[in-house]
Amino acid sequence: MCAAPIAACASVEAAGDELTVALGGDWRITGPRPAWEELRAGREPQRVTVRVGGVGKWDSSLLLFLFEVQQWCRMAGAYFDGEALPEKLRTMLGQLARSHETSVPFDRSQSFMETVGTATLQIWQKGREIAYFVGECTLSLVKLARQPHKFRWRDCLHEMQQCGAMALPIVSLISFLVGMTLAYTGALVLRQYGGDIYVADLVGVAMAREMGALMTAIVLAGRTGAAYAAHLGNMKANEEIDALSTLGISPVDFLVAPRLLALTLMMPLLSLYACCVGIVGGMAVAWSVLDILPVAFWVEMLTIVDLSDVLSGLVKAVTFGVIVGLAGCLRGLQADRSAAGVGQAATSAVVTAILFIIVADAVYAVVFDILGI
Repeated sequence: MCAAPIAACASVEAAGDELTVALGGDWRITGPRPAWEELRAGREPQRVTVRVGGVGKWDSSLLLFLFEVQQWCRMAGAYFDGEALPEKLRTMLGQLARSHETSVPFDRSQSFMETVGTATLQIWQKGREIAYFVGECTLSLVKLARQPHKFRWRDCLHEMQQCGAMALPIVSLISFLVGMTLAYTGALVLRQYGGDIYVADLVGVAMAREMGALMTAIVLAGRTGAAYAAHLGNMKANEEIDALSTLGISPVDFLVAPRLLALTLMMPLLSLYACCVGIVGGMAVAWSVLDILPVAFWVEMLTIVDLSDVLSGLVKAVTFGVIVGLAGCLRGLQADRSAAGVGQAATSAVVTAILFIIVADAVYAVVFDILGI
């Protein structure tokens, strides 16, 4: 004969401002379960600790009870201590909480120093994850240099087409408009001093050194970086990446390296193309607004723009390409195994890429100024 199931039960122990809840029995959605309001009995604890050592079989009934306790803690500003819960249960509780996100305030019972310490540990952990991923990608590229015949060149060529040739229309439009905007802005100031011709210098230097690479990188961060994150995040949700690892195939070698190499190779070419299109946009404004002929515009621009300006822009473009590729692939591999996780990974990839692009551009500005480039 089968033993009769033990009904779900809970005991409460109060110690000062802390309330310890010990759960036991079998928690089934078809059976009765304790109510949190009855267990609390009007008390207003500052800390609630939950232990499930005596729980037998359980289903969503236990999860709903814990969610009810956690939500009350958020509303009351109390600290919910679920460290004693099994890892699987904590994961499911976190997913349930994220799916029911509202304007409920977060826990504020932690002290300032504890909050700062927790944030510091999270930043340190994220930094380690980024460093580890960059190291894996570096080793993968070293392996490519040593054994190029084992690299998936077909995938790389496909990605080069997607992030290069397919991006030409949007890059052309953005670059042309940026060149026009620079020319209009420069004309507002320079024409007051009779220096209309120097609009060519402004547009040429700005596009070659800064705007060509920067605008192309931002466009690809929103277009290609997000696509990488969404694709890899969807593969992770479908357990395709786990299948590769089970077969002994490195996801970095199989999925990340072709995308990273393709973006690194195509980014300088797109940046150079964007510079040319931007200069044409500025030339069109100079001709139509300032009555500067294209030949005069071109000759004046060549007096200030030299090879160092072009090379500095290409160096930035290569760096930005690496950043966009790393950010997209990293966030894709870190995505949660859900549709919402894929969307969050794509958003995070764009934000991360743009942040590091701006930081890298500022660093290059300082370094180039020190070197006199």
